[in-house]
Amino acid sequence: MNEEHLFVVAYDIADPKRWRRVYGLLLGYGAWLQLSVFQCRLDRKRLVQLEASLRERIHAREDHVLLLDLGPADRVQVRVRSLGKTFEPVRREPVIV
Repeated sequence: MNEEHLFVVAYDIADPKRWRRVYGLLLGYGAWLQLSVFQCRLDRKRLVQLEASLRERIHAREDHVLLLDLGPADRVQVRVRSLGKTFEPVRREPVIV
């Protein structure tokens, strides 16, 4: 998996301090969707980095993180039913500095 895949990351963290650390970490990897849910575009390297960072922040016996791979990010066929706000897959856009 060298190309980016679109992931939905959902988490249930028992401790508020750990929850904030996980939330802050994920802000650097993707777009916040709603409480404890992010969508992230990740290639293999960033996926491994994210998983390692998450393992450092959670307690395996108390916390739970799901990384749902929706497939290649540029070819994802969105099959999401969204009530309320419109769901838009996160897109990679150039940043001009």
